[in-house]
Amino acid sequence: MAFINRDLNHRILQLSQEYACLLVSGPRQVGKTTLLRHLEPERAYVTLDDLEERRLARREPATFLSLHKPPVLIDEVQYAPELFSYLKIAVDDGAQPGDYWLTGSQAFHMMALAQESLAGRVALLHLPSLSQHEIYGRGEAAPFSMELAALQARASHGTPAGLDGIYERIWRGSMPGIASGRYTDREMFYSSYVSTYIDRDVSDSIERVDKLRFHDFIRAAACRVGQMLNVHSIAADVGISDKTAKSWLRVLEASDIIFYLRPYTSNLLKRTVKQAKLYFFDTGLVAFLTAYLTPDILAKGALSGAILENYVVAELRKTFYNAGRTGNFWYYRDKDGREIDVILEQNGRVYPIEIKRTSNPSSELANAFTVLDKGALPRGNGAILCTRERMTALDAQNFVVPVWMI
Repeated sequence: MAFINRDLNHRILQLSQEYACLLVSGPRQVGKTTLLRHLEPERAYVTLDDLEERRLARREPATFLSLHKPPVLIDEVQYAPELFSYLKIAVDDGAQPGDYWLTGSQAFHMMALAQESLAGRVALLHLPSLSQHEIYGRGEAAPFSMELAALQARASHGTPAGLDGIYERIWRGSMPGIASGRYTDREMFYSSYVSTYIDRDVSDSIERVDKLRFHDFIRAAACRVGQMLNVHSIAADVGISDKTAKSWLRVLEASDIIFYLRPYTSNLLKRTVKQAKLYFFDTGLVAFLTAYLTPDILAKGALSGAILENYVVAELRKTFYNAGRTGNFWYYRDKDGREIDVILEQNGRVYPIEIKRTSNPSSELANAFTVLDKGALPRGNGAILCTRERMTALDAQNFVVPVWMI
């Protein structure tokens, strides 16, 4: 089993020289603990998966911290939010940079508690599942940029792949357990992943949840990746109320199973739709839930375009998370049917991106980009992200960028 180097390494070590407390959040099994223990194997370690340690941390947080002296890594800290107030005291009493490393899997609730209790005292980082660059690339990673020089630099850091290769990556997914070779049975891995997620994370969040129905709910959501969110449609498929569906979607979002792309709006763009679009953090999980048994079947299936879009949007976000930043991503659709798959807002400009399965995109695909000229921010370069193996351009303002270059 090979350790896969993470792009966030440098940022973790850098911030650990400045902050006494560092909190790394992220979905289940994306390698948070593995990464931190790899960076400092000599650091003391305690996990709140251990029920005795969890009980002590919740009932006697001061005693818990006295027993586990810094520098220490406290794993799954979301199980004992009582610790945050005592960590604040420790920091204020002179804790040294890097003394406390924390991990947690339930991002929203935990982040809110950490920001409230440790405001200005904790460095917050989000570790996603493995990026395409981490699995298949080389050299230093950087947040995705639409500037020509930045795109040309990316070409030297990736491994080219055409349509078949991209769908192999989509189908295999981005979980370290699969990519590292630790688990060779992909179906068993994802089956266990979903069961453990429902048994532990979901059951902790939803009292007396119907586990079989929740499994059906995740699958119903997976069938709608890349689509505008329709809560009623998902609820009807599963046989639950719209209110329950909204509540369950919040659980999926809070535990980083799904995320949304919000619509781009401007006072000057009057006819835009308001619904968010739904995506999953890992396309391998989507392929499993929707029962695509091979990459070839997936590439030819009804979900092929939507899951490619999901893959691209997730990878774009990872390039920012892995630099310790959050990118500003949107999508555009108006009531006249004009649509732009992704809009990247950066440096006071908006950059339109279209995602297509083709390897030979036509110039008409960039026609919708001009709608942004009516917005408040100036429009930058556009791009068609597609399955072509080499970068080219439609014209001076619009590039054709291979998906493998993200």
